[in-house]
Amino acid sequence: MKIIIFGANELGFLISSEFYTNNDIVVIDDERNKVDSFNKLDVAFISGNASNIEVLKQANIKEADVFIACTDSDELNIVACFTVKRLSRAKTLCFVRKEEYKSSLGIAKDAEYSGDFYIDNVIWPEELLTQEIFRIITVARALDVENFADGRARLLEYKITPNSLLVNKTLKNCEFPKDTLIVGITRNGELFIPNGETGLKEGDKVIFMGLSHSLNILAGKFFHEKEFVKYVTIIGGGNVGLKLAKSLENLKLKIKIIEKNEERCNFLSQELKTALVIHGDGTDLELLNEEDISSSDVVVSVTNNDEKNLLCSLLLKQLGTKRVISRVSKNTNASLFEKVGIDIAISSRTASLNEIKNNIKDTNIGILATVEQGQGEVLDIELSEKFETRKIMELNFPQKAIVGVIQRRNRIIIPNGTTQVMGEDKLIIFTTSENAPIIRKYFEGI
Repeated sequence: MKIIIFGANELGFLISSEFYTNNDIVVIDDERNKVDSFNKLDVAFISGNASNIEVLKQANIKEADVFIACTDSDELNIVACFTVKRLSRAKTLCFVRKEEYKSSLGIAKDAEYSGDFYIDNVIWPEELLTQEIFRIITVARALDVENFADGRARLLEYKITPNSLLVNKTLKNCEFPKDTLIVGITRNGELFIPNGETGLKEGDKVIFMGLSHSLNILAGKFFHEKEFVKYVTIIGGGNVGLKLAKSLENLKLKIKIIEKNEERCNFLSQELKTALVIHGDGTDLELLNEEDISSSDVVVSVTNNDEKNLLCSLLLKQLGTKRVISRVSKNTNASLFEKVGIDIAISSRTASLNEIKNNIKDTNIGILATVEQGQGEVLDIELSEKFETRKIMELNFPQKAIVGVIQRRNRIIIPNGTTQVMGEDKLIIFTTSENAPIIRKYFEGI
């Protein structure tokens, strides 16, 4: 596949590094915007502006399958995508930072008012980040939450605490509820796929898949006893903070939002119905104590500055806050945040990368989610009607992978080794990112 990327920034590098091994990648941008990391990749680089027809011709745009515009300028990205549509049949993916562009440009190809100008997919990273944080907040103690099959199946990740009933037990002796599976364990920063003989240790991060109601039973039994999130504090009243607060208001939660800019506070007060807006600095220890922020069930730090988010989060952990979620702009900072004690560090760029993977798949195999900073992948595989029925134990995967969910028409099945897999089934499979290409190739051949 030929992929042209407009934007040699950190996001452009992240996308390039994900796809360059098996695809023909061309990166377009001014030389001064090019991050040094690109020198490590085997990609072609063209200096220029992708809204310029001559530059696109130089990149052989007519041969491109996908065009991704991810510069730091919304306007440049939009114009470039429109220009590409005039010259080629490439699928266009456009990154924007303003909500109004996401709303106005999300025009379907067959919309009656679209004419010759449309963009196949408009990606607003802050929206993806907000959605991910919202999912995690609404499940007490969860480190990660992903919904599948219209919410009927889920992935949940929890940490094994010192006093957990699961410490030093092997998986086969844990008596988990029916329709739940452990699909992955992260220990000392390394993700692996367990078996029945695997023992659980204090500090392990355990990934489950299963039916939503069964996972609720599991969570209540092993990770929290009828504990619910009622009180949330948000530090940072930007786009993410505002959208998150609005979503949480719909759940009737008690919300405080701390914002340093007084003018923005006034705007937030007008936009929000029940949330308490506080004018102040999230790094002000006196303010945090006065407002009793540490009593929150969850505190989310979502300013647009990694250093400030880290400082806020560390102060909150020292004050005894139960759970702290922090936004990170740079993917490399996520593991650092967690190493120093932050419960959950989330990057919008990881969510954006997942969105791209799903949008440019050229087979029956997609990626629903990644976990543990990209160490694990959840694959979405649609079997053809010609697939020969067989038991899961007979699939003989070339590398470790677990079929976590089978979607058969309107039915959701959490399988075991004897469950039959049939043609036209949709499989949701968990594996490590290292093994994911091998599992994809396996299913492409059957």
